[in-house]
Amino acid sequence: MDPTPAPSAATATPAAEPDFADIEAAATRLAGHAVVTPLLEYHELNARAGGRVLIKAETLQRTGSFKFRGAFNKLSRLAGTRSRPGCVVAYSSGNHAQGVATAARLNGLPAVIVMPRDSPAIKIERTRAAGAEIVLYDRLSESREAIAERIAQERDAVLVRPYDDPDIIAGQGTVGLE
Repeated sequence: MDPTPAPSAATATPAAEPDFADIEAAATRLAGHAVVTPLLEYHELNARAGGRVLIKAETLQRTGSFKFRGAFNKLSRLAGTRSRPGCVVAYSSGNHAQGVATAARLNGLPAVIVMPRDSPAIKIERTRAAGAEIVLYDRLSESREAIAERIAQERDAVLVRPYDDPDIIAGQGTVGLE
């Protein structure tokens, strides 16, 4: 169990930027949960770029995106703390939504995901199928951040932002270790 207490405020995020040790720790947390995706080389791109071009096939990742890595790292850290949250809240049109929903299920945490009404139906369906409660909003007249922050406050939940969070960044940085 990680002795670091989980943030209790809805908008709390770790203060420091991640370093290489944080990325290595994230890789340890992700081991056995994230797919080790292949690097693909395209010789035509190599010739055009005048160098070697490698593409990490994260479409083969759980949920089809690298976003799972950051979400799982963040939620596994939260789930392993003394002050484990009762719920997590996130906002996304799709990839972060699916990553958080799946990571929450794997870590035994309920998740609420704020998604625009016009999100692709398959993204909403897959997020719901992963076990998340979906809250739809109108992206033209409502703020997803404000809705998510309100829900997090009401439920004493942790808001899992899609970026600007060192745990999310460290988890996504594990792509570089592979």
